[in-house]
Amino acid sequence: MDIQRKGIGRKKRIRRIIYGTGGLVVVLLITLGLSRLEPAAPSVERATVWMDTVKRGEMIRQVRGTGTLVPEEIRWIPAVTEGRVERRVVLPGAEVQPDTVILELSNPELVQTALAAKMDLKRSEAEYANLRIQLESQAMTQRAGAAAIESDYIQAKLQAESDQELANAGLISELIVRQSTARANSLTTRHQLEQQRLAIVSKSVEAQLEAKQAEVEQRRALYNLRRRQVQALRVRAGIAGILQQLPVEVGQQVTPGFNLARVAVPGQLKAELRIPETQARDIRVGLPVSIDTRNGVVAGRVMRVDPAAQGGTVTVDVSLERPYPRGTRPNLSVDGTIELERLEDVLYLGRPAYGQPNSTVGLFKLLEDGKTAVRVRVKLGRGSVTTFEIVEGLQVGDQVILSDTSAWDAFDRIRLN
Repeated sequence: MDIQRKGIGRKKRIRRIIYGTGGLVVVLLITLGLSRLEPAAPSVERATVWMDTVKRGEMIRQVRGTGTLVPEEIRWIPAVTEGRVERRVVLPGAEVQPDTVILELSNPELVQTALAAKMDLKRSEAEYANLRIQLESQAMTQRAGAAAIESDYIQAKLQAESDQELANAGLISELIVRQSTARANSLTTRHQLEQQRLAIVSKSVEAQLEAKQAEVEQRRALYNLRRRQVQALRVRAGIAGILQQLPVEVGQQVTPGFNLARVAVPGQLKAELRIPETQARDIRVGLPVSIDTRNGVVAGRVMRVDPAAQGGTVTVDVSLERPYPRGTRPNLSVDGTIELERLEDVLYLGRPAYGQPNSTVGLFKLLEDGKTAVRVRVKLGRGSVTTFEIVEGLQVGDQVILSDTSAWDAFDRIRLN
């Protein structure tokens, strides 16, 4: 006979609920544990990364740029007046002297104008000479009249004195004395007036001649200007050197100010370096420079820094020390390295692929096992072409990966094979 056991089904349900709840908790704990596990470190071939070791000592700050060699003394020859190119006398590359004719221009209107200015000058000079003769003749006539009056005045004065002596001796009457005295006084006044008139005439002559002379000088200046413009139609080098450019063709019409030719002194060269504007802020005149001409290295000094940037670069002029390496010539491409300063007893490292001066970057530092590299925060200081000053985050002897690690930005450690 079977005996019914009460509560068996309820106990089974409770047991199933407990087992299910326990299993769920176990699954949740496993999931939570797995979520907290770090992802597996990726493996990287050691030969594919660039590494460097942190050092302490002297660090030389430098900046680099490319450029060209150009003559220090360059003369652009502009067109003085409008004209048409008739003949190219010499071609680029030729040696020239200051009086060497490079181009011949033509301008018939200018030649005619110069001729008219010459005729005006000659006419004005003739008018000046004629006026001077006329005025001198009038002045001589005035001087002759003044001299005659002066002679009459002297005679009248002597006669009056003589009559006064005779009257004192009782030889002539007092009336004659008064007549001679009156005549002498009248001639005295006339003599004074004539002297004043003569002075006025002299000043008038001088003023008229000066006015005419000014007109002559004005016409002479105009003629000289036209003459120089005509002479400038034969374009000369102006300095001894090499004709580098002649950017005009026969028959071409040029206007005043148009650059006709460029002449350079070949023995005096300088380097024009183009430095990125982000690296040019510490460059100043006088800094030492090393110029690589591909045929040798020549030392130099910064002589000028362009105050404005163009196309993201700043132009820096460098004077070169002699002797120049063989093969040095104008327009030669060169590389320049400018030494900014020398830092004594600092931590420094090779320049990483990414990083700016006075910034903080993440770099992978090799651990002691030599196989694992972990990401560390490194504060950079002053930078150079190939090195950076280390302010915080690394010590002497630490090995760091400098190559591009952007592919592993999601990881804090990597393994090197």
